[in-house]
Amino acid sequence: MVIPVHDVNPARRIPWVTYALIAANFVVFLRTPGMAGSLAGEGGLAQACRLEAFLGQWAAVPRELVHGRLPELVPTGQAAVGPSGPGCLLGPPGYDKSPPLSVLTAMFLHGGWLHLLGNMLFLWVFGDNVEDRLGRVRYLLFYGLCGYAATYGFALVDAGSGTPMIGASGAVAGVLGAYLVLYPRARVWALVPFLILLPLRLPAWTVLGLWFVLQAVYSYGAGVSHTGTVAYLAHVVGFVVGMACAVPLRRNTPPPPEPPRPPWGRRARPGPARPGRPRPGR
Repeated sequence: MVIPVHDVNPARRIPWVTYALIAANFVVFLRTPGMAGSLAGEGGLAQACRLEAFLGQWAAVPRELVHGRLPELVPTGQAAVGPSGPGCLLGPPGYDKSPPLSVLTAMFLHGGWLHLLGNMLFLWVFGDNVEDRLGRVRYLLFYGLCGYAATYGFALVDAGSGTPMIGASGAVAGVLGAYLVLYPRARVWALVPFLILLPLRLPAWTVLGLWFVLQAVYSYGAGVSHTGTVAYLAHVVGFVVGMACAVPLRRNTPPPPEPPRPPWGRRARPGPARPGRPRPGR
């Protein structure tokens, strides 16, 4: 997959909302039980049970979103030994949970360092220009709208699933869709896997178009072996909603600046003639 690292499209204003969203995602991740030590491979049954209970309370669950009610038994966060061996203890929910509100909290939860860093990289590269075009308040509302649309879109397709949905991927996908509509010809420095990671400067429509095609293919189960671990359909829905929201703004969006061209291969332009000496061709 192409990995974007920088776009040649400077924003006019400091993207404070994008920076705040990235910071909030890191803070929540570090405070999620067991996530801070996941990079070092730390873990155990007790820690896994605490994480399962935490996600059950704060993550978005398709079955809860569609039917609007909590299950009778949920993870309590405690480990126990049953007839089938050790596992996580279940019990009646000891908390009140609003399924619609859980979509918002789930947008700031991630399943590991790779999940977090991947989402935040794409938001860092493409979010500043979308925020600059929409304005801070509209951008924040747009980010939330794409996240909600992505989560509910997936939940309606898989209404019986009890697997928690977490991550900012749906909202970030909306930002990518808006960027594609607003700045399709902006140049993006990306790492392209070809034996090694080659840095290439590609148009945004190539980078983001390829990303969307891969998500659409994966959502049908092609090319992946474990489709149940990633909600690719949510990425597709978020991307399409982001594109639709950006279409009315495309006409009045100024194009990105042309990147500087290398000096070789260009024809030299004749400069002004010096006094007393004729210009070439005369």
